[in-house]
Amino acid sequence: MALDRREAVQRLLADRGEMLVVSGLGSPTYDVAAAGDDDRNFYLWGAMGSAAPIGLGLALAQPAKRVLVVTGDGELLMGLGALASIAAQRPANLAIVVLDNERYGETGMQKSHTAHGADLAAIAQGAGFPVAATITDEADLDRIVGEIRSGQGPMLVVVKITAGEAPRVLPSRDGVEVKNRFRRSLGL
Repeated sequence: MALDRREAVQRLLADRGEMLVVSGLGSPTYDVAAAGDDDRNFYLWGAMGSAAPIGLGLALAQPAKRVLVVTGDGELLMGLGALASIAAQRPANLAIVVLDNERYGETGMQKSHTAHGADLAAIAQGAGFPVAATITDEADLDRIVGEIRSGQGPMLVVVKITAGEAPRVLPSRDGVEVKNRFRRSLGL
């Protein structure tokens, strides 16, 4: 079973409170923007493999704020080493949600390693994440949303999603603008 990507992200970000969100390139960014553009969204453009490390740095720099990384399986696969660094640092305020359609969506929908058996939750658990899970249905998603918003991290949740395309919702692609408005939202 698999969930609709856009609907899953909408559920994750509904009633998000003050949570800071880092979105991986491509579809995760489109989905986060579709759920509601917000100054506390940090959209990545052309930074393959960087969402989790940026989330780690943000969680360490802002320990009083909840940080959510929303990324894809292909993007996380490019930076698996970050999982070991995150586990070693153990930021309690960090959650990573991996939207796993088992495809490299930005380069033509070729099968990713997860389509061939790579288990990202098991990799995170092996790296030392205290919470790592894979969910495949709406009931599981509803159960985990509260933990993502306020549970002890670091945590990684793989959400199995369908491989379909949703209309693109493009937030600003101006990196300076995205950075400046994000910094302003933090009072920096």
